Amino acid sequence: MSMNSSCSSGCPTQDHTSWGECIRSKSLRLSHDGKIDHIDAQRKWDNELDSYRSAVRQGMEPESTRTKDIKAAVQWSEQNGVAYSSDAKRSVDLNAALTKVA
Repeated sequence: MSMNSSCSSGCPTQDHTSWGECIRSKSLRLSHDGKIDHIDAQRKWDNELDSYRSAVRQGMEPESTRTKDIKAAVQWSEQNGVAYSSDAKRSVDLNAALTKVA
């Protein structure tokens, strides 16, 4: 079997018309920086961004796009009946402190 210059060295068939076709046949994913991407990491990132977008659509402003911050914002919002933001949290905390003093 002669080596096809379009295929990667590890290609078992060596019959692809382009390097891209060869790589796609292996179901590899390349990230924006050219490195082989792990599909699970990409799915996790996509899910986190979807959760963040959902929280923002509901009026919340989570501290970051990380799942733990999004869940904390949702939980805080449900407990306090107000969409989470750093300003809303300060206001609720201040009101709670003033209520304890009074």
